This record gives sequence, C-alpha cells and structure tokens, in this order.
Amino acid sequence: MNETQGLDRGLARLSDLSPKGYALGLHIRFAAAHLMFQTYDPRWTQIYTENGYMLADPTVFWGFGNEGAIRWSEVGLPDGHGILDQAAEFGLKFGLTVSCGAIASRTIGGFAREDREFNDDEITEIQSVVTQLHAASTPPEQLTPAQRMALRLIAKGSRHAEAAAILGISESALKARLRSARDRLIVRTTAEAIQRAQEYNLL
Repeated sequence: MNETQGLDRGLARLSDLSPKGYALGLHIRFAAAHLMFQTYDPRWTQIYTENGYMLADPTVFWGFGNEGAIRWSEVGLPDGHGILDQAAEFGLKFGLTVSCGAIASRTIGGFAREDREFNDDEITEIQSVVTQLHAASTPPEQLTPAQRMALRLIAKGSRHAEAAAILGISESALKARLRSARDRLIVRTTAEAIQRAQEYNLL
C-alpha cells in the first residue's frame, strides 16, 4: 500500500469518528499546511476562512502551544470572537483538538460531533490515527536525481515522449519515475507533484 492509500484509509477512519466533520492540517510550516483536509459544513468553513478565524481560534492556539489531545470544552483559552459558539450553530457542538510533531512542522486537527463529548476511547483512537498520518505524510527532504529530472522536464513543458527521449529512457520508464515521485510527495497528479516539489525546493 502506498502513502496515498494509507492516507485515504486514515482520513476515512477520522470521518467515521467525527460525525460533524474535521479539519486536519498536516505539517504546518510558516502558517501553511503541507496537506490540509476539511469535512466540516462548507458554510462554516467559508465563514471561518473569510474571517481569518484560524489566527484567533483558541483550539488552534492550544494546538500550537501543546502536544496531545483536549476536548474543546476543556481548552480554557479566551474566545473573543465567539468562534466556538458560532461553530456550534453548524453542528460542531462538541469537539476535540489533537496536536503532534515538532513546532516547526506541527500537525493540528479539530474533530466535531453534535450529540455528545468524545469519549476516552475515541480520543485515543483519533490521536493514534493523527499521529500515524503525521508520520506517513512527513515531507521528503529530497527526491532521487531520476525523479527530479523527470519532474523538471515535465515542469518545463516537455511531453512524456520528448522527456523520455531527452533522458534516453523508454516512455514507460519515465512514467514509472513520475509515479514514484508522486508517491513520495503524496499527491495524485504530476502537476501536484511539481507544485509540491517546488514548494519544498526539491527541484
């Protein structure tokens, strides 16, 4: 099973455990996540984004300052914008924040349900899944020279046949290199692989 399949399986499990959705930022660096997944009510996500609530959200603030898991009702930090009350209007009445990883590459997730608090077993499982996803999605420090050259040629506009000819390999071998680069970068398309490699200065 490659990284993308493992990621999908973990995210599916988080959906099962969070009936009113979740938001998960994996490896947040310089205020941007390496990978971001959200399944909250889109109306709430829009309000949250438009108002820049991430910068004022007490549950996110807790996540940057702590590792572990905590129910939203136990965070105890100021919520001057009434973010949690607004979230409750969209069914996010009971929540959980999970945080793990070094502060320079922190993973933070928020998980919600409408009917009751998360119990201890659910918290343990969600925390375990998040920790696994954090480990599995660690951005690579480098690509192989073969992967890098293949991505560079496609990024410059070469078609598969042309890029393969330049490299002196078959088109199927080129596609294999691109596929391995996508797997390493945990993306589904070559365009996404190029973008992510550029973001991490891997090209």
